[in-house]
Amino acid sequence: MQALINAGGKGSRMGECGIEKPMQIIGGKPAVVRVVDALMASKYIDKVLVSVSDHTIETERCLMEYGVETIRTSGESFMDDLHESFKKMEGEYVLVCPSDLPLISTNEVNIFIDSFDPNNMESLIALVKCSTVKSLGITPSYTVDRYGHQWVVSGISIMSRNRTLNGEYLQESYYHTECPEFAVNVNTQKELKLAKDMFI
Repeated sequence: MQALINAGGKGSRMGECGIEKPMQIIGGKPAVVRVVDALMASKYIDKVLVSVSDHTIETERCLMEYGVETIRTSGESFMDDLHESFKKMEGEYVLVCPSDLPLISTNEVNIFIDSFDPNNMESLIALVKCSTVKSLGITPSYTVDRYGHQWVVSGISIMSRNRTLNGEYLQESYYHTECPEFAVNVNTQKELKLAKDMFI
């Protein structure tokens, strides 16, 4: 399975901080490099590609020096970048992960992929229990109700590449977790500080 890391967005919620969001240093490494390392070490991932844009030129330069293949996209929206990237990728299913999930580990990625059944699923979306997110000091901007609990979309998923490119609706399946590694999306200065503090 190939993996796509999205790193081409504007990062507008982060505000002015002098550095592109994927390049924020967390635990001694740029956030995007942490995600790349976690996915590259997965026994299920054959190849990792990162979508970049005019918004993330320094990120693109860093990844090229790191030996990671990048795909230049418009950076206009998540779905635009996804389609532009999927056209240049291979295989039926793709693991899609944001570049702002710096706590994710190879072990948790493997467990997530293990739960995907291509014979009965068209997509798999990771949901983190809302109480886990709040316990870390993060206020979720959006939640979904399932099984009597509130959940937060982590951002990591597995999608049918061909069906997505064909504009087909993907039947959604869900992976429910209370693991903090799925809970910290670094979109704001507060979340950036939180992520950095977790590596101290």
